[in-house]
Amino acid sequence: MKSGSLSPGIRGFDRRTYTVRSVVRAATILKAFTSSHEVLGLRAVVERTQLDKGTAFRLLETLVETGLVSRAGKQGYQSRLHPIQFRRFRLGYASQSNLLPFTGIVSDSLISAASAADIDLMVLNNQFSPRVALENAERFIAEKVDLVIDSQINLNVASQIGAKFLDAGIPFIAVDIPHPGCFYFGADNYKAGRIAGRHLARWALKHWNGEAEQVIYLGVDAAGPLLNSRLTGMRDGLNEYIPGSGKIPACHYDTKGGQFDATLDTVRKHLRRRKSNRVLVGAVNDSTALGALQAFRDMGLEEEAAIVGQDASIEARQELRRPSTRFIGSVAYFPETYGARLVKLALEILEKKPVPPAVFTQHELVTRENVDKIYPNDVWMLSEPKLGAISRDLRRTYAINRRSS
Repeated sequence: MKSGSLSPGIRGFDRRTYTVRSVVRAATILKAFTSSHEVLGLRAVVERTQLDKGTAFRLLETLVETGLVSRAGKQGYQSRLHPIQFRRFRLGYASQSNLLPFTGIVSDSLISAASAADIDLMVLNNQFSPRVALENAERFIAEKVDLVIDSQINLNVASQIGAKFLDAGIPFIAVDIPHPGCFYFGADNYKAGRIAGRHLARWALKHWNGEAEQVIYLGVDAAGPLLNSRLTGMRDGLNEYIPGSGKIPACHYDTKGGQFDATLDTVRKHLRRRKSNRVLVGAVNDSTALGALQAFRDMGLEEEAAIVGQDASIEARQELRRPSTRFIGSVAYFPETYGARLVKLALEILEKKPVPPAVFTQHELVTRENVDKIYPNDVWMLSEPKLGAISRDLRRTYAINRRSS
């Protein structure tokens, strides 16, 4: 390298100043880390800084010796400094609704993660309304946010929302329901449903010898086949263990956005119309699962039901701890982790780093047998319950369980 020249990754060097080349290179190394939690290998550092491998390695080892960088594992490095952010990003976030406990946890975790990352977050509420979702999209565009994280379930306006952000040049992360032209973050809905369906089938084989007489599927039709693929997964999971389950009489009901009260009313009407014994219920989320459970209780038919949900919300976990409940399981999505992961994804997109088009959440079956292992800290959370729109009977159940724990 000629005297006074720099590697391609270091720009803006003026040979007429008193700039020290080695310090500039070291600063370039430190700026390669986007957070104090990020672990980079030597190859990643080389790619981000455009320094040659030997120079990058020597600088990293020097920074380790001076305490500004630490080793992480055998081949990783981690900055011990808080990264300098020259421009504060502003993100828009529209929650699905404030009625669902799951959405509330996602919102809380995202607000916390944005604050920790020194990101300005504009928060709106889509209120389960396609009209409001479109209005919120226009507000984000008018506010010229850098990126939007949107959680809305109405598939009939998904293309319009995606087109608005695309035309405005604003990158867009869709949560749980994919939108055209967006990055996707959320559940692998079919996989999660299949986990629940298999558990429902195993329970039916153990307790009813697999001889269920009816299946009820509780979905969110406004979200289209994407969210309801949880129910498709349940159906396929059932059929894996009970091959003839496809011949069992089945009903599908919409739950108006996955709400407790709408489900309670729907399942009550169903039970009044039809004599129901040995009923398997697959629900799109825990609010609908608990609504169905309450309907069976109101009719004195809880012993004739086996119900699985999705989300493993705190209400569902508390219900699972009841010895006699027929709410037998829920698939966890861990919404408390959404915030940090969404912020990380948003920053990678804004910094033009390569990111996959879809990032899926972790899924795990939660049952009475493992709920305390997977969620050992619930006893502390329950000191300030966030129960959402659940019935008076389930609220009493919650209070009784809390006193006995």
